Amino acid sequence: MSILAGKRIILGITGSVAAYKSIYLASNLVQAGAVVDVLLTEAAMSFVGKASFEGITGRRAYSSVMEMTPEGSISHVEIGLSADAMLVAPATADIVAKLAMGFASDIVSATALSLRGALLVAPAMESRMYRNKATTDNIDTLVSRGVHVIAPNTGRLASGVDGEGRLPEPDELIDELRGRLGAEGPLRGKRIVVTAGGTREHLDPVRYIGNRATGKQGVALAVEARDRGGMVTLIVANPSIRIPGGLKVISVSNYAELEKATKLEVASCDALIMNAAVGDFLPEQVAECKIKSGESGIVLELNRSPDLLSSVSGEFIRIGFAAETSELEDNARRKLKIKCLDAIVANDVGSAFATDTNEVTIIRADESTIKVPKQSKEGIATRVIDELIEMFSLREA
Repeated sequence: MSILAGKRIILGITGSVAAYKSIYLASNLVQAGAVVDVLLTEAAMSFVGKASFEGITGRRAYSSVMEMTPEGSISHVEIGLSADAMLVAPATADIVAKLAMGFASDIVSATALSLRGALLVAPAMESRMYRNKATTDNIDTLVSRGVHVIAPNTGRLASGVDGEGRLPEPDELIDELRGRLGAEGPLRGKRIVVTAGGTREHLDPVRYIGNRATGKQGVALAVEARDRGGMVTLIVANPSIRIPGGLKVISVSNYAELEKATKLEVASCDALIMNAAVGDFLPEQVAECKIKSGESGIVLELNRSPDLLSSVSGEFIRIGFAAETSELEDNARRKLKIKCLDAIVANDVGSAFATDTNEVTIIRADESTIKVPKQSKEGIATRVIDELIEMFSLREA
């Protein structure tokens, strides 16, 4: 289940042309299960209107500090007190200044003063406005008070020039929100390393030996650990999906790069989840030039790659994955013992590779098993991270 499910989120919208993105942002939040209250400044109403947000959220939108809730309460007080978090996106230079100075002259700034939950602010403005010392000082003030300020992207701005000050995309903003909501979770203070994706070993400058792993399951594991408060490093090989924010990301391509990054990161980690589909074979030689397609035949000499998970050592929790095509549990139990793991997650190649769903069996070190039925890879990740949290609890008991 998404960390946003059932959470009360305030979406504050101010007078920026980027306000159109907030329509998609509100929709994505609702689809994630959040209860969304939308607040618009008078300037925001020049760009977007209440009707769109009320249709998306199924709730009343507010644009005046004088408005009352349907129950007869003062809107900026009642909404602020009941929210788990407030995200101001886009945040103009004007609202950033108001929030820093403690003004309450509009529905957004007034509600921020009543807020009990976390406050996140996503500035969006022209580059010179964003870099003006008045704005940077105001941002520093907000950060010093514990406000989570989301740095803008660089890209095309309303003026037609490219520069810093572009509002991040809705998915990026939701990543930041999810990470902030989970910051106090059960993995708080824990350093988690997750590997994902499939390695590739080049035969020449064009061709390679690889596998069909997309990185979806590993990325889902990293996101779930992040949402539970973990400090997550994602070592990802050749992913074919978007990499979410709130993670330390190390991109690798082949076995050698994955090995180097993993051994470096586990030196200071509390848990390693080895989900990457590591190639079992390495070419004896790599051609410097492209092998000509007109040649009648090619003989490849391959060497067995070292087992990476067996080679890393430390006092951290170790969870491996076993992708099999036959004798699933028997092969997984053998790997569990050989690699000295705390748990192994066994899945059938046919149900796991290049799909959005998975079906697994979690086998613990004592060989007890948990059957996890077919579901989204996010659902599988939730169950695996549940198991990781239980392992930490048992170690610390």
